[in-house]
Amino acid sequence: MNEQPAGAIHDIGYRHYEGPRHGASYVRRSLFVDTFRGAFGLGRSARSKVMPFLLLGVMVLPAVIIGIVTGYFGFGDLPLGYTDYVFTLQVAVIVFLGSQAPAAMSRDLRFRVAPLYFSRPLSRQQYVQAKYAGMTAALLVVTALPLTMLLAGALLAELPLRDQLPDYLRSLGGAVVLSLVLAGIGLVVAAMTPRRGLGVAAVVGVLLVLTGIQGTVRALVEEFGSDTAAGYVGLISPFTLVDGVVAGPLGGESVMATPPEGALTGAVFCLAGAALVAAAYGALVARYRRALS
Repeated sequence: MNEQPAGAIHDIGYRHYEGPRHGASYVRRSLFVDTFRGAFGLGRSARSKVMPFLLLGVMVLPAVIIGIVTGYFGFGDLPLGYTDYVFTLQVAVIVFLGSQAPAAMSRDLRFRVAPLYFSRPLSRQQYVQAKYAGMTAALLVVTALPLTMLLAGALLAELPLRDQLPDYLRSLGGAVVLSLVLAGIGLVVAAMTPRRGLGVAAVVGVLLVLTGIQGTVRALVEEFGSDTAAGYVGLISPFTLVDGVVAGPLGGESVMATPPEGALTGAVFCLAGAALVAAAYGALVARYRRALS
């Protein structure tokens, strides 16, 4: 009977990790920073930075030009108001969200990275919170920075601060709400597919279709319906939904031809915005619970 060779244990130099061990809050914060940086292509290839910074330039450049024109010709007010600015350039915001939301969500699904996050002390809720907050912060930069540049241009044109600041603050509040609403819609649509190209087309298509439907329905209601019903049509599109919030509780000027009027209508727009954000968050959590269970 042959004798089996005795086993041997070799020390190949592995050592236990003895450094600090960060918890779920650190992982969530890192995911937030990664999502925010990734939305602008930071930490990625040079080609990934072209589109987000080009769109950021598209958003900021008109504000700079408006400030220069206002000061040069001595206008008594800005040619384009704060609350109108983002609504006028909404296509650039849609393209930014459409190009970056899939990068934040679909890559983790396509390369099966998300299960690695959940192998650490990180829940699906915390994962969604980090992604949602990162995309919201990126959209806030895109929408709030040009508004700040518009205010700076108005002050350089020697327009009174007491006249400009209230409208600026209202528009800034609207930018926060818009960023939350758009980030929720964009991330939910992008999380439905691991393919980035399909995600880009889906996000842009959904937002453009909602905008087109809102315009068509509003025109029909204004022609054949009442002004009250026309005001509620703004609930269809996220941009007019946020405009209703700004025009209602925030007391700003509406960009819609038939703006929502009355405290009840303003409350409805606020509740609809809050419900949309909550629904988007819940849908994202359910998506990752179902996909990775």
